[in-house]
Amino acid sequence: MRFPPVLGAVGLLAISGCGSTHATASAPGTAAGAGATAAGTSRTTTSTPRGRTPPAAGPLRVRVLGVGHIPAPTQDPATTALARGGAVLFGGLNQADVSVGSIVRIRNDKATATGTLPAVMHDMAATAIGSHAYTFGGGNLGSSGVILRDGTAQVSTLPVAASDATATTVGGTAYVVGGYDGATPLDTIVAWRPGTRARVVAHLPRPLRYAAVSAVGGRVLIAGGTSGAAARREILAFDPVTGKVKTIGRLPAVLTHAAGATLGGRFLVIGGRADSLTAQTDAILAVDPATGRATTAGHLPRGLSDAGAATLAGRVLVVGGRDQGGVVHDGIYSVSAR
Repeated sequence: MRFPPVLGAVGLLAISGCGSTHATASAPGTAAGAGATAAGTSRTTTSTPRGRTPPAAGPLRVRVLGVGHIPAPTQDPATTALARGGAVLFGGLNQADVSVGSIVRIRNDKATATGTLPAVMHDMAATAIGSHAYTFGGGNLGSSGVILRDGTAQVSTLPVAASDATATTVGGTAYVVGGYDGATPLDTIVAWRPGTRARVVAHLPRPLRYAAVSAVGGRVLIAGGTSGAAARREILAFDPVTGKVKTIGRLPAVLTHAAGATLGGRFLVIGGRADSLTAQTDAILAVDPATGRATTAGHLPRGLSDAGAATLAGRVLVVGGRDQGGVVHDGIYSVSAR
């Protein structure tokens, strides 16, 4: 499709970008599944100050409560918490695997549609810096390089177009992890903060899409994702101070299209699936950032991939997603420590 002027002017639209979750993750140059988050993808975010990561104290166990519904079932919403409270969702895919342009605000577990994107979009990454939410790239029959503030104002561009990426914030800088430029999967970590040019600051061990990402203790933690056509198990840590990426652990099984968040000093990897479109899991994994060890902290009410997640004060919101029967959901769940 053609983007409207605010998106098309940057000239970063790539042909044959990401496709829907109703196709398997693909090798370069073929259609691909929609990615999960905050991001989170789902495209999911957590903002955390720089600093060393203290060891987590004992295993984390979580409770999951259904607290509400978003206006329409959505998979792959770009999701982030907001400094002023609550969370916001941008775009995604509906039950028909059609991209949507909705902007939905969640405050006190009540969801309200508050606006629309300049163009329908899914597979965006989202994170907050200060009082604003920013989205990065995304796709709808192509990949975009646009950076939007609060879903409406274009403020910059990525070095290359990128859908299927995930973003988080450390020390006032957004880090955009992996993705797909419309022809080639990406192995980059891109740094951006308002008023500066986005730049590549590190490379992953391999190209990666649909990874779970969150910031914990001043580092960007990255779990699973798809490389080529295969889901991965590695848990990676990127240190913005040193610029180094290292493997710190492994998930119990391959996992992609999961959501990432932070709770109780741990990195939560929420839901997701294996390579099969019907291999969703309900597991919520807690990763100790000091050891890289992943343990099961709890379970969603059902297996979900492509959900959005946002870290709030003392809890995580998990929103939408797709189950193993292909049904897209509208639920809002609150995940908190027991």
